[in-house]
Amino acid sequence: MSDHSIFPRTQLGFGLMRLPKNDGIIDHEAVCRMADEFMARGFTYFDTAYVYAGSEEAFREAVVKRYPRESFTVADKMAGWVMKGKLTPEAMFSESLERCGVTYFDYYLLHSLTSARKADYDKHDCWSFVCRMKEEGKIRHMGFSFHGEPELLEEILEAHPEVEFVQLQINYVDWNSNSIWSGRNYEICRRYGKEIVVMEPVKGGFLANLPESAQSKLRAVRPEDSDASWALRYAASLPGVAMVLSGMSDPVQMQDNLKTFEHFQPVDEMEHKLLEETAAQLLSVPTIQCTACRYCCKGCPKKIEIPEIFKAVNMLVTFGEHIRPHLYYDNLRAMGSARARDCIACGQCEGVCPQHLPIIELLRDASQRLDK
Repeated sequence: MSDHSIFPRTQLGFGLMRLPKNDGIIDHEAVCRMADEFMARGFTYFDTAYVYAGSEEAFREAVVKRYPRESFTVADKMAGWVMKGKLTPEAMFSESLERCGVTYFDYYLLHSLTSARKADYDKHDCWSFVCRMKEEGKIRHMGFSFHGEPELLEEILEAHPEVEFVQLQINYVDWNSNSIWSGRNYEICRRYGKEIVVMEPVKGGFLANLPESAQSKLRAVRPEDSDASWALRYAASLPGVAMVLSGMSDPVQMQDNLKTFEHFQPVDEMEHKLLEETAAQLLSVPTIQCTACRYCCKGCPKKIEIPEIFKAVNMLVTFGEHIRPHLYYDNLRAMGSARARDCIACGQCEGVCPQHLPIIELLRDASQRLDK
Protein backbone atom coordinates (compact mmCIF):
# COMPACT_ATOMS: atom_id res chain seq x y z
CA MET A 1 0.00 0.00 0.00
CA SER A 2 1.22 3.48 -0.86
CA ASP A 3 2.43 5.86 1.84
CA HIS A 4 -0.11 8.32 0.40
CA SER A 5 -3.08 6.00 0.83
CA ILE A 6 -6.38 7.49 2.00
CA PHE A 7 -6.99 4.32 4.03
CA PRO A 8 -5.73 3.09 7.43
CA ARG A 9 -2.51 1.07 7.28
CA THR A 10 -4.25 -1.99 8.75
CA GLN A 11 -5.75 -3.75 5.73
CA LEU A 12 -8.61 -5.64 7.41
CA GLY A 13 -12.07 -4.04 7.41
CA PHE A 14 -15.02 -5.18 9.54
CA GLY A 15 -17.90 -5.73 7.11
CA LEU A 16 -21.19 -5.20 8.94
CA MET A 17 -23.42 -6.99 6.44
CA ARG A 18 -23.57 -10.42 8.10
CA LEU A 19 -23.71 -9.64 11.82
CA PRO A 20 -24.44 -12.31 14.46
CA LYS A 21 -28.14 -12.80 15.14
CA ASN A 22 -30.43 -14.49 17.65
CA ASP A 23 -33.77 -15.57 16.20
CA GLY A 24 -33.27 -13.25 13.26
CA ILE A 25 -32.42 -10.20 15.42
CA ILE A 26 -28.92 -8.70 15.52
CA ASP A 27 -27.13 -9.72 18.72
CA HIS A 28 -25.89 -6.31 19.87
CA GLU A 29 -23.91 -7.69 22.81
CA ALA A 30 -21.99 -9.97 20.48
CA VAL A 31 -21.39 -7.10 18.04
CA CYS A 32 -20.01 -4.99 20.90
CA ARG A 33 -17.63 -7.75 21.96
CA MET A 34 -16.44 -8.21 18.39
CA ALA A 35 -15.97 -4.47 17.86
CA ASP A 36 -14.00 -4.28 21.12
CA GLU A 37 -11.67 -7.08 20.02
CA PHE A 38 -11.26 -5.55 16.55
CA MET A 39 -10.34 -2.14 17.98
CA ALA A 40 -8.13 -3.54 20.74
CA ARG A 41 -6.00 -5.31 18.13
CA GLY A 42 -5.40 -2.05 16.24
CA PHE A 43 -8.00 -2.26 13.46
CA THR A 44 -10.27 0.70 12.77
CA TYR A 45 -12.21 0.34 9.47
CA PHE A 46 -15.94 -0.46 9.57
CA ASP A 47 -18.14 -0.92 6.50
CA THR A 48 -21.93 -0.56 6.46
CA ALA A 49 -24.70 0.51 4.06
CA TYR A 50 -28.15 2.03 4.00
CA VAL A 51 -29.69 -1.26 2.83
CA TYR A 52 -27.98 -3.50 5.41
CA ALA A 53 -30.96 -3.84 7.74
CA GLY A 54 -30.02 -2.84 11.30
CA SER A 55 -26.33 -2.55 10.46
CA GLU A 56 -25.95 1.21 10.77
CA GLU A 57 -27.73 1.22 14.14
CA ALA A 58 -25.63 -1.72 15.35
CA PHE A 59 -22.49 0.20 14.41
CA ARG A 60 -23.72 3.24 16.33
CA GLU A 61 -24.37 1.24 19.49
CA ALA A 62 -21.20 -0.87 19.36
CA VAL A 63 -18.70 1.73 18.20
CA VAL A 64 -19.88 5.34 17.96
CA LYS A 65 -21.39 5.49 21.45
CA ARG A 66 -18.41 3.71 23.00
CA TYR A 67 -15.31 5.10 21.27
CA PRO A 68 -13.93 8.56 20.41
CA ARG A 69 -14.76 9.57 16.83
CA GLU A 70 -11.10 9.92 15.87
CA SER A 71 -10.35 6.31 16.89
CA PHE A 72 -12.26 4.64 14.04
CA THR A 73 -13.17 5.10 10.38
CA VAL A 74 -16.49 4.22 8.77
CA ALA A 75 -17.62 3.64 5.20
CA ASP A 76 -21.30 3.90 4.30
CA LYS A 77 -23.16 3.49 1.01
CA MET A 78 -26.03 5.16 -0.84
CA ALA A 79 -28.60 2.87 -2.51
CA GLY A 80 -29.81 4.61 -5.64
CA TRP A 81 -32.20 1.83 -6.63
CA VAL A 82 -34.50 2.42 -3.64
CA MET A 83 -34.79 6.20 -4.12
CA LYS A 84 -38.26 7.47 -4.87
CA GLY A 85 -40.64 10.16 -3.69
CA LYS A 86 -39.32 11.81 -0.55
CA LEU A 87 -36.37 9.42 -0.31
CA THR A 88 -33.94 11.70 -2.13
CA PRO A 89 -30.12 11.53 -1.95
CA GLU A 90 -30.26 14.23 0.72
CA ALA A 91 -32.84 12.32 2.77
CA MET A 92 -31.00 9.01 2.50
CA PHE A 93 -27.66 10.56 3.43
CA SER A 94 -29.16 12.37 6.44
CA GLU A 95 -30.87 9.19 7.58
CA SER A 96 -27.61 7.24 7.39
CA LEU A 97 -25.79 9.91 9.40
CA GLU A 98 -28.51 9.72 12.05
CA ARG A 99 -28.61 5.93 12.12
CA CYS A 100 -24.83 5.79 12.51
CA GLY A 101 -24.74 8.61 15.03
CA VAL A 102 -21.95 10.50 13.25
CA THR A 103 -21.60 13.94 11.67
CA TYR A 104 -19.46 12.79 8.74
CA PHE A 105 -18.40 9.63 6.92
CA ASP A 106 -14.75 8.88 6.33
CA TYR A 107 -15.70 7.04 3.14
CA TYR A 108 -18.95 7.19 1.19
CA LEU A 109 -19.86 5.02 -1.77
CA LEU A 110 -22.48 4.78 -4.47
CA HIS A 111 -23.55 1.21 -3.83
CA SER A 112 -23.46 -1.74 -6.25
CA LEU A 113 -22.96 -0.06 -9.62
CA THR A 114 -24.26 -2.06 -12.60
CA SER A 115 -25.60 -0.88 -15.94
CA ALA A 116 -29.14 -0.72 -14.56
CA ARG A 117 -28.19 0.93 -11.28
CA LYS A 118 -25.94 3.52 -12.89
CA ALA A 119 -29.11 4.93 -14.44
CA ASP A 120 -30.60 5.39 -10.95
CA TYR A 121 -27.56 7.33 -9.73
CA ASP A 122 -27.49 9.47 -12.87
CA LYS A 123 -31.21 10.18 -12.64
CA HIS A 124 -30.91 11.51 -9.09
CA ASP A 125 -27.59 13.32 -9.81
CA CYS A 126 -25.96 11.40 -6.94
CA TRP A 127 -22.45 12.07 -8.23
CA SER A 128 -22.83 15.82 -7.79
CA PHE A 129 -24.53 15.36 -4.44
CA VAL A 130 -21.65 13.29 -3.05
CA CYS A 131 -19.13 15.85 -4.32
CA ARG A 132 -21.08 18.57 -2.56
CA MET A 133 -21.13 16.62 0.70
CA LYS A 134 -17.38 16.22 0.41
CA GLU A 135 -16.95 19.96 -0.10
CA GLU A 136 -19.05 20.53 3.04
CA GLY A 137 -16.86 18.14 5.06
CA LYS A 138 -19.60 15.54 5.60
CA ILE A 139 -17.65 13.05 3.48
CA ARG A 140 -13.87 12.68 3.58
CA HIS A 141 -13.43 10.36 0.57
CA MET A 142 -15.79 9.21 -2.18
CA GLY A 143 -15.98 6.01 -4.19
CA PHE A 144 -18.34 3.33 -5.44
CA SER A 145 -18.79 -0.42 -5.21
CA PHE A 146 -19.02 -2.21 -8.52
CA HIS A 147 -20.69 -5.38 -9.84
CA GLY A 148 -20.65 -4.71 -13.57
CA GLU A 149 -18.68 -5.45 -16.69
CA PRO A 150 -15.21 -3.98 -17.43
CA GLU A 151 -16.48 -1.69 -20.20
CA LEU A 152 -18.90 -0.03 -17.79
CA LEU A 153 -16.21 0.41 -15.15
CA GLU A 154 -13.96 2.15 -17.62
CA GLU A 155 -16.83 4.37 -18.77
CA ILE A 156 -17.59 5.43 -15.18
CA LEU A 157 -13.97 6.13 -14.26
CA GLU A 158 -13.52 8.16 -17.44
CA ALA A 159 -16.63 10.23 -16.69
CA HIS A 160 -15.93 10.67 -12.97
CA PRO A 161 -12.25 11.40 -12.25
CA GLU A 162 -13.36 12.72 -8.84
CA VAL A 163 -13.74 9.11 -7.63
CA GLU A 164 -10.93 8.21 -5.22
CA PHE A 165 -11.43 4.47 -4.76
CA VAL A 166 -13.43 1.52 -6.05
CA GLN A 167 -14.76 -1.46 -4.13
CA LEU A 168 -14.51 -4.67 -6.18
CA GLN A 169 -15.39 -8.32 -5.71
CA ILE A 170 -12.01 -10.07 -5.81
CA ASN A 171 -11.10 -13.61 -4.89
CA TYR A 172 -9.01 -16.36 -6.41
CA VAL A 173 -12.03 -18.21 -7.85
CA ASP A 174 -13.54 -15.16 -9.59
CA TRP A 175 -10.25 -13.79 -10.96
CA ASN A 176 -10.83 -15.06 -14.50
CA SER A 177 -14.64 -15.10 -14.31
CA ASN A 178 -16.64 -13.90 -17.31
CA SER A 179 -19.49 -12.74 -15.08
CA ILE A 180 -17.66 -11.19 -12.12
CA TRP A 181 -14.54 -10.03 -14.01
CA SER A 182 -12.38 -9.70 -10.87
CA GLY A 183 -9.06 -9.64 -12.72
CA ARG A 184 -10.11 -7.37 -15.57
CA ASN A 185 -11.83 -4.86 -13.28
CA TYR A 186 -8.82 -4.85 -10.97
CA GLU A 187 -6.49 -4.03 -13.88
CA ILE A 188 -8.73 -1.16 -14.99
CA CYS A 189 -8.70 0.40 -11.51
CA ARG A 190 -4.93 0.08 -11.42
CA ARG A 191 -4.62 1.76 -14.79
CA TYR A 192 -6.73 4.69 -13.60
CA GLY A 193 -4.73 4.96 -10.37
CA LYS A 194 -7.64 4.17 -8.04
CA GLU A 195 -7.16 2.55 -4.67
CA ILE A 196 -9.08 -0.70 -4.31
CA VAL A 197 -11.25 -2.04 -1.50
CA VAL A 198 -11.94 -5.76 -1.79
CA MET A 199 -15.36 -7.25 -1.01
CA GLU A 200 -16.25 -10.96 -1.07
CA PRO A 201 -12.63 -12.15 -0.67
CA VAL A 202 -14.00 -15.40 0.77
CA LYS A 203 -16.94 -15.41 -1.67
CA GLY A 204 -19.67 -15.30 0.97
CA GLY A 205 -18.00 -18.11 2.95
CA PHE A 206 -17.69 -20.39 -0.08
CA LEU A 207 -13.87 -20.29 0.19
CA ALA A 208 -13.90 -20.78 3.97
CA ASN A 209 -15.08 -24.40 3.77
CA LEU A 210 -13.21 -26.14 0.97
CA PRO A 211 -13.67 -29.79 0.03
CA GLU A 212 -11.17 -32.05 1.76
CA SER A 213 -9.22 -32.70 -1.44
CA ALA A 214 -8.53 -28.98 -1.92
CA GLN A 215 -8.11 -28.25 1.76
CA SER A 216 -5.44 -30.90 2.27
CA LYS A 217 -3.15 -29.35 -0.36
CA LEU A 218 -3.28 -25.95 1.36
CA ARG A 219 -2.80 -27.44 4.83
CA ALA A 220 0.29 -29.30 3.61
CA VAL A 221 1.93 -25.92 2.95
CA ARG A 222 0.57 -23.90 5.90
CA PRO A 223 -0.87 -26.35 8.46
CA GLU A 224 -2.07 -23.66 10.87
CA ASP A 225 -3.90 -21.49 8.32
CA SER A 226 -7.65 -21.71 7.74
CA ASP A 227 -9.19 -21.84 4.28
CA ALA A 228 -10.46 -18.29 4.81
CA SER A 229 -6.96 -17.08 5.66
CA TRP A 230 -5.67 -18.23 2.27
CA ALA A 231 -8.44 -16.32 0.50
CA LEU A 232 -7.84 -13.15 2.52
CA ARG A 233 -4.09 -13.26 1.97
CA TYR A 234 -4.63 -13.67 -1.79
CA ALA A 235 -6.72 -10.49 -1.98
CA ALA A 236 -4.55 -8.44 0.37
CA SER A 237 -1.37 -9.36 -1.52
CA LEU A 238 -2.48 -7.65 -4.72
CA PRO A 239 -0.73 -4.31 -5.40
CA GLY A 240 -3.11 -1.39 -5.01
CA VAL A 241 -5.44 -3.16 -2.59
CA ALA A 242 -5.81 -0.82 0.37
CA MET A 243 -8.51 -2.63 2.33
CA VAL A 244 -10.00 -6.14 2.45
CA LEU A 245 -13.48 -6.48 3.93
CA SER A 246 -14.56 -9.53 5.84
CA GLY A 247 -18.20 -9.98 6.83
CA MET A 248 -17.45 -11.46 10.21
CA SER A 249 -20.54 -13.01 11.78
CA ASP A 250 -19.08 -14.58 14.92
CA PRO A 251 -16.07 -14.20 17.24
CA VAL A 252 -14.35 -17.30 15.85
CA GLN A 253 -14.26 -15.79 12.35
CA MET A 254 -12.97 -12.54 13.79
CA GLN A 255 -10.14 -14.21 15.69
CA ASP A 256 -9.07 -16.08 12.57
CA ASN A 257 -9.15 -12.91 10.45
CA LEU A 258 -7.22 -10.88 13.02
CA LYS A 259 -4.57 -13.60 13.22
CA THR A 260 -4.15 -13.42 9.44
CA PHE A 261 -3.64 -9.66 9.34
CA GLU A 262 -1.74 -9.01 12.57
CA HIS A 263 1.31 -10.79 11.20
CA PHE A 264 0.45 -10.58 7.52
CA GLN A 265 2.51 -12.60 5.06
CA PRO A 266 1.85 -11.96 1.37
CA VAL A 267 1.09 -14.90 -0.90
CA ASP A 268 4.32 -16.00 -2.59
CA GLU A 269 4.70 -17.33 -6.13
CA MET A 270 4.36 -20.98 -5.13
CA GLU A 271 1.28 -20.29 -3.03
CA HIS A 272 -0.27 -18.23 -5.82
CA LYS A 273 0.11 -21.18 -8.20
CA LEU A 274 -1.44 -23.49 -5.60
CA LEU A 275 -4.46 -21.19 -5.31
CA GLU A 276 -4.83 -21.13 -9.09
CA GLU A 277 -4.94 -24.94 -9.01
CA THR A 278 -7.48 -24.81 -6.16
CA ALA A 279 -9.67 -22.43 -8.18
CA ALA A 280 -9.56 -24.74 -11.19
CA GLN A 281 -10.60 -27.66 -9.01
CA LEU A 282 -13.49 -25.74 -7.43
CA LEU A 283 -14.71 -24.47 -10.78
CA SER A 284 -14.75 -28.00 -12.17
CA VAL A 285 -17.57 -28.77 -9.72
CA PRO A 286 -20.77 -27.01 -10.86
CA THR A 287 -21.72 -25.34 -7.57
CA ILE A 288 -23.97 -22.28 -7.44
CA GLN A 289 -21.75 -19.22 -7.02
CA CYS A 290 -24.06 -17.47 -4.53
CA THR A 291 -22.47 -15.18 -1.92
CA ALA A 292 -25.58 -15.01 0.31
CA CYS A 293 -25.86 -11.22 0.07
CA ARG A 294 -29.67 -11.72 0.31
CA TYR A 295 -30.59 -8.90 -2.06
CA CYS A 296 -32.84 -11.45 -3.78
CA CYS A 297 -34.84 -12.20 -0.64
CA LYS A 298 -36.17 -8.76 0.25
CA GLY A 299 -38.57 -8.43 -2.68
CA CYS A 300 -39.47 -12.10 -3.18
CA PRO A 301 -43.29 -12.28 -3.21
CA LYS A 302 -43.19 -15.92 -2.03
CA LYS A 303 -40.60 -15.29 0.72
CA ILE A 304 -38.21 -17.95 -0.58
CA GLU A 305 -34.90 -18.18 1.28
CA ILE A 306 -33.00 -18.39 -2.00
CA PRO A 307 -29.38 -18.34 -0.67
CA GLU A 308 -30.19 -21.04 1.89
CA ILE A 309 -31.76 -23.27 -0.76
CA PHE A 310 -28.67 -22.81 -2.93
CA LYS A 311 -26.54 -23.75 0.09
CA ALA A 312 -28.44 -27.05 0.36
CA VAL A 313 -27.92 -27.70 -3.35
CA ASN A 314 -24.19 -27.00 -3.03
CA MET A 315 -23.98 -29.49 -0.16
CA LEU A 316 -25.41 -32.14 -2.46
CA VAL A 317 -23.14 -31.26 -5.36
CA THR A 318 -19.95 -31.03 -3.31
CA PHE A 319 -20.37 -33.86 -0.84
CA GLY A 320 -22.77 -36.20 -2.65
CA GLU A 321 -26.23 -37.53 -1.80
CA HIS A 322 -26.63 -37.38 1.97
CA ILE A 323 -29.45 -36.81 4.42
CA ARG A 324 -27.94 -33.59 5.79
CA PRO A 325 -28.82 -31.30 2.82
CA HIS A 326 -32.40 -32.61 2.84
CA LEU A 327 -32.77 -32.02 6.57
CA TYR A 328 -31.31 -28.53 6.10
CA TYR A 329 -33.83 -27.82 3.34
CA ASP A 330 -36.77 -29.13 5.36
CA ASN A 331 -35.74 -26.97 8.29
CA LEU A 332 -35.97 -23.88 6.07
CA ARG A 333 -39.65 -24.63 5.57
CA ALA A 334 -40.10 -24.91 9.33
CA MET A 335 -38.42 -21.50 9.70
CA GLY A 336 -40.90 -19.86 7.32
CA SER A 337 -39.32 -20.17 3.87
CA ALA A 338 -41.34 -21.26 0.86
CA ARG A 339 -39.98 -24.18 -1.16
CA ALA A 340 -38.01 -23.91 -4.37
CA ARG A 341 -41.05 -25.16 -6.30
CA ASP A 342 -43.06 -22.15 -5.07
CA CYS A 343 -41.09 -19.74 -7.30
CA ILE A 344 -43.46 -17.88 -9.68
CA ALA A 345 -40.63 -16.74 -12.00
CA CYS A 346 -41.36 -13.04 -11.47
CA GLY A 347 -37.70 -12.18 -12.07
CA GLN A 348 -37.34 -9.71 -9.18
CA CYS A 349 -34.44 -11.70 -7.76
CA GLU A 350 -32.49 -11.85 -11.00
CA GLY A 351 -32.75 -8.09 -11.41
CA VAL A 352 -30.89 -7.41 -8.15
CA CYS A 353 -28.39 -10.30 -8.04
CA PRO A 354 -24.81 -8.93 -8.01
CA GLN A 355 -23.55 -12.31 -9.23
CA HIS A 356 -25.89 -12.25 -12.27
CA LEU A 357 -27.17 -15.73 -11.45
CA PRO A 358 -30.07 -17.32 -13.42
CA ILE A 359 -31.98 -17.73 -10.17
CA ILE A 360 -35.28 -18.89 -11.68
CA GLU A 361 -33.58 -21.71 -13.55
CA LEU A 362 -31.48 -22.60 -10.50
CA LEU A 363 -34.58 -22.80 -8.30
CA ARG A 364 -36.21 -25.16 -10.79
CA ASP A 365 -33.14 -27.38 -10.58
CA ALA A 366 -33.15 -27.12 -6.77
CA SER A 367 -36.78 -28.22 -6.72
CA GLN A 368 -35.95 -31.31 -8.77
CA ARG A 369 -33.18 -32.19 -6.32
CA LEU A 370 -34.88 -31.30 -3.04
CA ASP A 371 -38.69 -31.31 -3.43
CA LYS A 372 -39.06 -35.06 -3.25
